[in-house]
Amino acid sequence: MNIRLDGQVAIVTGAGRGLGRTHALALAERGAKIVVNDLGGTRDGSGSSSVAAESVVGEIQSHGGEAITSDANVADFASVEAMVQRTMEHWGRVDILINNAGILRDKSFLKMTPQDFRQVIEVHLMGSFNCAKAVWAIMREQQYGRIVFTSSSSGLYGNFGQSNYGAAKMGVVGLMNVLHLEGAKYNIRVNALAPAAGTRMTEDIFPKDLYGLFTPAAVSPGIVFLCGPDSPSRKILCGGGGSFSVSKMYETEGINFAPNELSPEAIADAWPQIDNPDDQRELQAGGEQPVKFGKQAAKKLGIKL
Repeated sequence: MNIRLDGQVAIVTGAGRGLGRTHALALAERGAKIVVNDLGGTRDGSGSSSVAAESVVGEIQSHGGEAITSDANVADFASVEAMVQRTMEHWGRVDILINNAGILRDKSFLKMTPQDFRQVIEVHLMGSFNCAKAVWAIMREQQYGRIVFTSSSSGLYGNFGQSNYGAAKMGVVGLMNVLHLEGAKYNIRVNALAPAAGTRMTEDIFPKDLYGLFTPAAVSPGIVFLCGPDSPSRKILCGGGGSFSVSKMYETEGINFAPNELSPEAIADAWPQIDNPDDQRELQAGGEQPVKFGKQAAKKLGIKL
């Protein structure tokens, strides 16, 4: 299968450096027209510059591709709307959105300030919302769209000193789950990428002996796959160093307690069975959980549904 994106328009946020840059180049190589969005700030989100974004546009154009720059601040909805409007005026459609822009303000939770927590949430989570919201109606009207959020192992599994980042990166998974359900009938497929790559965002926290092996370019083929016409939806694709895997959330079968049995002590006694993974499964929507609980309760009480 040869994945081509000819004639499609992709917005890639944070595309001036690192993963965003290689994502943009990989999509352009497959024929997509690229909006290279980058505010051009430092790692903690301060400052701005158009130099990096212009450099990536130059790279794409030098290989015969089409690209334009955008300095929209993803944390500002009006700025994002203006970027999308300019894209529509320039190319008339938006097929792909890669939510990649991000900042880091790492501190232990004891030292984490509300401002540092809020600012990371604003860029990663609200920035992803702003961009998805700005293209959603367009994709619905087109009956086609591919959206990729950027999650992280820090959100999926935790990482010391990254409570703000981890909360944001798990938040985009929840957003992905809902948009997958709402976009399905419009052929809008929504996924998340959890990358492991050596970039300026990770240069002082990535193991030095592995840094050179985990190139951003080794992750970007996953982006192209998630943006293809036959892409899956509601998947968390993890990638790094040439390896790819899928992270899934499972729920154990659990047990039901009759009203006269229910107590904290009963839960403690039954914990090995509640926590038993043997019959766990991946639920496809939030409503499946109360249905499962309802069936368990009915069976316990001898009620036929």
